[in-house]
Amino acid sequence: MNEEFTNRMLVVVEVTTARPDRPAYHAKVQVLNSRVVADAETAGWAVIRIAAADVTPAELLRRTADADALVIVGGEDITPRFYGGSAGYEGETAHFATADEGQIALVQRALALGTPLLGICRGLQIINVALGGTLVQHIDDGIHKNIDVPIDQILVAHGVSLAADSTLASSLGRVDISVQSAHHQIVDRLGANLVAAAHAPDGLIEALEHESAPITGVQWHPEAPDSPADQLGLLLAGLTAQHAARALAGSLAAA
Repeated sequence: MNEEFTNRMLVVVEVTTARPDRPAYHAKVQVLNSRVVADAETAGWAVIRIAAADVTPAELLRRTADADALVIVGGEDITPRFYGGSAGYEGETAHFATADEGQIALVQRALALGTPLLGICRGLQIINVALGGTLVQHIDDGIHKNIDVPIDQILVAHGVSLAADSTLASSLGRVDISVQSAHHQIVDRLGANLVAAAHAPDGLIEALEHESAPITGVQWHPEAPDSPADQLGLLLAGLTAQHAARALAGSLAAA
């Protein structure tokens, strides 16, 4: 592997390394997160994996300061106070406020510095909340997850239509795709300078992008075992392209 590849650092940021009260859920999350790490390493990234609940927000920022790109992966609901919501809603999960605070700070710094960032499921919601957006706290049962099933069966396949002029459509090479999802919350009001980049058949937002920064979020799980085989790789290739563009812009500015 050449030096150009080994010098590219990707930080994969998850919620926590321990869920002793929910071992089946934790095992499922580990399968998904490990796939992101493995595929990124195959694509040539040097990968660091950090759990945001296991460090302070300041330590999370310090340990990710040299990242060339970031992926914020899935997990529990965001603590409602970060988007002006109330507790006690239907389907409410455990909350990790330290992880929320740290990941929100990461998004805000990525925006300020132009660091490429991909958010997956909860990661999309973190992006939206970090930039001032809000969430629908619970959506009616429908196409977005299987209900009353074991955790290994919770992911459901459905179609998504991408905006033709979106970065996602360019990365994935098509506008109509099949995805695997398992969520009960969704974007409500979009954060500052975010645009909807994809919708599900029921009209709900399934992806978002920043108007000018290399920040993208997908509500589905490209890292799920039953997702289209090339989907995660194409999204990671998009991060690579964004990193290369950022590096070129920096070189030209320094010349």
